[in-house]
Amino acid sequence: MSDIRYNALLDLAKGTSTNGAGKSNGLHKQRISEIFGENVFSLMVMKDYLSEGTYLRIIAAIKNNSKIEFETAENVAKGMKKWATDKGATHYTHWFQPLTGTTAEKHDAFYKPSLDIMMQGMENLTAAELVQREPDASSFPSGGLRNTAAARGYSVWDPSSPAFILETRNGITLYVPSIFISYTGESLDFKTPLLKSAEQLNQHATKVVRYFDSSVKNVVATLGWEQEYFIVDEALYNARPDLLLTGRTLFGAPTAKGQQLEDHYFGSIPERVQHYMQDFELEALSLGIPVLTRHNEVAPGQYECAPMFEELNVAIDHNLLLMDIMQRTAKKHGLRALFHEKPFAGVNGSGKHNNWSMATGAGKNLLSPGSEPSNNLQFLTFFINTIKAVDEHADLLRASIASAGNDHRLGANEAPPAIISVFTGSLLGQILETFVKDGPHKLEERREIIDLNIPKIPAITIDNTDRNRTSPFPFTGNKFEFRAVGSSANCSNSMTVLNAIVARQLQLFAQAVDARIAKGEDQEAAIVGVLQKYLKESGKRIFNGDGYSKEWEKEAVKRGLSNKKTTPEALVAFISPSTIEMFTALGVFNEAEIHARYEVFLEQYIKQVEIEAMVSAELAQTYILPGSHQYLTQQIQTLKGLQDIGLNKAADNSRAEVEELFTCMDDIKGISKELKAWITKAHHGKDSVEIAKAFATKVRPLMDQLREAADKLELIVDDAAWKLPKYRELLWLR
Repeated sequence: MSDIRYNALLDLAKGTSTNGAGKSNGLHKQRISEIFGENVFSLMVMKDYLSEGTYLRIIAAIKNNSKIEFETAENVAKGMKKWATDKGATHYTHWFQPLTGTTAEKHDAFYKPSLDIMMQGMENLTAAELVQREPDASSFPSGGLRNTAAARGYSVWDPSSPAFILETRNGITLYVPSIFISYTGESLDFKTPLLKSAEQLNQHATKVVRYFDSSVKNVVATLGWEQEYFIVDEALYNARPDLLLTGRTLFGAPTAKGQQLEDHYFGSIPERVQHYMQDFELEALSLGIPVLTRHNEVAPGQYECAPMFEELNVAIDHNLLLMDIMQRTAKKHGLRALFHEKPFAGVNGSGKHNNWSMATGAGKNLLSPGSEPSNNLQFLTFFINTIKAVDEHADLLRASIASAGNDHRLGANEAPPAIISVFTGSLLGQILETFVKDGPHKLEERREIIDLNIPKIPAITIDNTDRNRTSPFPFTGNKFEFRAVGSSANCSNSMTVLNAIVARQLQLFAQAVDARIAKGEDQEAAIVGVLQKYLKESGKRIFNGDGYSKEWEKEAVKRGLSNKKTTPEALVAFISPSTIEMFTALGVFNEAEIHARYEVFLEQYIKQVEIEAMVSAELAQTYILPGSHQYLTQQIQTLKGLQDIGLNKAADNSRAEVEELFTCMDDIKGISKELKAWITKAHHGKDSVEIAKAFATKVRPLMDQLREAADKLELIVDDAAWKLPKYRELLWLR
C-alpha cells in the first residue's frame, strides 16, 4: 500500500484526523434566537448606529426601490465602520460574484495614516469607499469585454443585501455585498443581471397582479435552496490528486455496499459529521443565514442542509457565503466538503434544488393555490404564465444549469433528465384540463384524510399533489422547484434566467389582455381567453410521469422537446435569436454581454474537462500502472514457481490472471496515449465551439474508457499494491 494511503488510514484508525476544533463543541450553547444575525449590519443594528433621519431614508429606499443619495451613503459608511470596529474588524472588502462561479474579495484597512507626522492616523470609511472600489477586471473571465489593455472595473455596493462581519484566521473583516461592472458599464458578474431580472419581474408581475388587487405596490422573487454535499476525511482527500484538483474521483471501482440498502438516507448522522454541521450552522446563523434543516442524503457520505425562504438576492448571497463557511469549517474538523455534482460514480450525485416563487410586498405568495385553486384566477394566471415561460424558453433554462460537472448528473438515476418538463400533479393537471374548456370553475376539492386506526396516532391531511423527484421543474404545492441546478453552481445564473423568462412572459400576457380589453372584452374574460390559449400551446411541456424512464425520452421526441445532454450543445441557447430578443427587450443583458457570457461558459467547460483529462492521464501513468506493475511482477514470479514444481493446472489459472492484468495495463497505456493526443488535437478547432465539442465527443469518451480499464484493474490488483484510497474508504470511513 502506498505511504500516503497507508498514513491516511492510520490517522483515521488512531483518531488523529478527527479532532475538530470547532466552536460548537458538539452542542449549541445558546438559543438560535439569541445568536441569529448578530454579525449582520441589519435594519435593527442600523437603528442603533445611524441617525434617525439616515435610518428612515434607508428604510424608504428599500421600500420604494429608490437610489440612496451620497449624503445618506456617507452617514451609513460612518455607522457601518463604527459597528464593524466595535466588533473588532480591522479591514473591509467589497464581496462580489465574478464569472468564475465563486466569490471575490480584496481587503482594505480602515486605518488611514495621517500625512502630518505630528498627527496620529485613524480608522475611517468614506461614502466613496463604501460605494465603489476598483478591482482589475482583466484578471477575471469577461468573454472579451475586458483585456489587459482595458483593465478597469468597478465593484459597487448593493444596499439590498446586508453587510456582515466574517471572522477567519486572517482576522475580522467587514464584507460589503457588491456588483461588478466594467469601465464601460457591462456586467462582469452574476449579481448585476440578477438584480436587473428581479426588477423586471417586479414591474411586470406587479402590473399583472393589479388586475386582481390594485393595492399591490411591488412583487419580489423568493428562493429557498437545498444544498447537497459530500463529506470525506481530509487525509484521504489529500491522497487523491483527482479530488484535490478536480473535485471528483476520476477513477474508483464501486464498493460492494453502496446505497442499495437505502439505509443512509435520513439515517443517524455520524457524530463527527454532526459536530461539523453544528459548527458551520453556528457561524451561519450568526450571519443571518436561516439554515435550519440537516440530514443524511441517499448516498453514503452525502448530506444536505436547507434554509427558510428569503428574498432571492439575499438567499443567493447566503448560499455562496454558506458554501465558503462549510469548506473552511470542514478543514477545522479534518474533513473536506465536496460540492461537485458527481464526485463518486455509481452513487447519487448532488444538486441544489431552487424553490422559487413570487410574493407581494405584503407577503402574499402568488403561487399559493388557496383553498379553491380551480376557481382562483389570480393563482392560475401566475401558474399558467410560468408554465408558458418555461415552454417558450426551455432550452435557455437547460443552458442556465449546464456545466462540466452537471453533465455527469443530469439524466442519471437520481437526477432529473436534461429534458425540461413541468410536473403539476394530478389535481392541478385535472384543473388545467377543465380550465382549457370551461375556464375557472367550482370543483369539489376535498382534502383527503388518512386515518391509520392506530391508537394515539393522529389522522393526517394529505397534500393536493404528490412529489415528483424525476421532474426538473415540478410544482410542489406553493412554489416551483428547479431541481436540475447543480450543487456547485451559483444560483444567480439559473435564477436570472427564470426571473427574466417569467417577467417577459407576464409582459406579453399583460399586452395581450389589454389588447382584448381595448376591443371591449370584459377583463376576466380577456384574462381567461389568453390563459386558455397559453395552455393549449404549452400543454406539451407538462409531464406527470417518471422522468427517468426511456419511454419518456421517446415521448418527449414525439412532443418536439429537446434533450441536450452535453454542455456545448446546451449553451447554444444563450445566443439564440429568441434569447437575445428576450434579454435585450428587458434590459437584463445587451447583446455584447450575452455573447461574452456564452464565451466564458464555453471556456470554463473546456478548461474543466482539459484539467480532468490531464489528471486522468497523469494518474494512470504515475499511480495506477506502477502499482499494477508491482502486482504483475509478483504474479509472474508465482506463475514461474508453479511451473517449476509442476502444478500445471494452477499455473494455467495463474497465467490467465497474468494475461488479464497485462491486457488491462496495455489498454491503459494505449488509451492514455490517445487521450493525450486528443487533448492537443482538440485545441486545433477553429473556435471555442469546435474545441468544446471535441472535448465533449472525443476527450470525455476516452476518459470513460480509461476509467473502465483502471477500475477493472482495481478489482484484480492486490489491495496492498493499490495507491489510491478506494471508494469503501472515502465513502464509509469517518
